[in-house]
Amino acid sequence: MMVEVILIEDDPMVREVNRQFVESVEGFRVVGTASGGLEGMELIRRMNPDMVILDIYMPGLDGVQTLRQLRSEGHAAGVIVISAANDRDTIRSMVQGGADDYIMKPFKAERVREALLRWLQRREQLGSGGELDQGELDRFLHGSGSDLAAAAPPIKSGDSLPKGLQAATLAQIIRYLGLQPEAVSAESVAEHVGIARVTARRYLEHLAKSGQVTLQLQYGVGRPVNLYSLNTIR
Repeated sequence: MMVEVILIEDDPMVREVNRQFVESVEGFRVVGTASGGLEGMELIRRMNPDMVILDIYMPGLDGVQTLRQLRSEGHAAGVIVISAANDRDTIRSMVQGGADDYIMKPFKAERVREALLRWLQRREQLGSGGELDQGELDRFLHGSGSDLAAAAPPIKSGDSLPKGLQAATLAQIIRYLGLQPEAVSAESVAEHVGIARVTARRYLEHLAKSGQVTLQLQYGVGRPVNLYSLNTIR
């Protein structure tokens, strides 16, 4: 069964590149294209696609508004964002709004392929029926492989954490770090995860000791700032 995809992108050249990249992946077919959110929503209502690939900077209804409208109308299509937008507020809005993946321009065909196949794997996991154990659920929620959705080793149930650290909070920090294109500070982690900076630093120090993050120093005026980046599995 083919996965039907609608592309919403205002640049005709990028739209054509996206179409070629999508259709190069077996099992995926582009069934409609739109140059903006309003036109895209009309296609979605009419065609009920399995997948929507969405830009952000578009006239009329932009990508953030389009995603919000799509979800408010109850459409369950997978959404992959392909955009030049790289500011954290926009990325956070799209991820929290229900985007399954986020790819920054310029991008490569392999990154699109990874996003499509990962989404397809998740859909098949949920659609196969039966029950999931915790390990299967963790793989579904956090992914596996070498991309940003699985940028860190999984937390094993038998692993012991220092006193005062919680596995759920640690998982949130790992996921946040995995979404960042560059190393970030403990203050940034604290702000986005919703914990105190000193608490964030304790988690980050634990991850550094366990080899899951790399610590680097940023020198400037005053004391150097500790920056942390997630180690990826290759």
